[in-house]
Amino acid sequence: MTTNFSKENSIINQFIAELRDVNIQNDRMRFRRNMERIGEIMAYEISKTLTYKSAEIETPLGSIDMNVIQTQPVIGTILRAGLPQHQGILNYFDKADNAFVSAYRKHHKDSTFEIKVEYISCANIEGRPLIICDPMLATGASMLDSIKALAKYGKPSELHIATIIASADGVEKVARHFPDAHIWVGAIDEELNAKSYIVPGLGDAGDLAYGSKVQD
Repeated sequence: MTTNFSKENSIINQFIAELRDVNIQNDRMRFRRNMERIGEIMAYEISKTLTYKSAEIETPLGSIDMNVIQTQPVIGTILRAGLPQHQGILNYFDKADNAFVSAYRKHHKDSTFEIKVEYISCANIEGRPLIICDPMLATGASMLDSIKALAKYGKPSELHIATIIASADGVEKVARHFPDAHIWVGAIDEELNAKSYIVPGLGDAGDLAYGSKVQD
């Protein structure tokens, strides 16, 4: 299942418009905050799909039964670009455990690239909802390799993939490999250029959030 937030009017469209806007992108703090706010909105929407249990809550004047999350999720992100969105999701799932994967493109001289996964820090995800976020889902290769790398830490009860801008090909590829996953995407762009960057996209989310890198 794929939820495309751009199909309906909401404040998330305003935040994505600002992320794309070259006249606003130079404000790194606003860029990071907009990604964080989108993460918060996605967390709220994801929370509606989770399983809840009844718990007795004591108040100063009595007690009441209320529904609370049955199993806290694990929130994963792909470094470094995913950190602001991850923080937004964590703002709402504040009791969640976390996972971090350093998956990146290693470019070759012939313009091809491979995905390198060099570092993982992950909680036990066995039987728990796994929410993994990355602001850009281009070819889907980084997301697929990251999910496969996390599989050694357990089989999640459900998989949620949260991305801000995706290509149509990337969404189709991830959905094909993980048909039971729920993909949450802010907007879907149709085109990938020769370097497999999303067009019109927004550029390099990691550089815009944290500054240009010198590595290839």
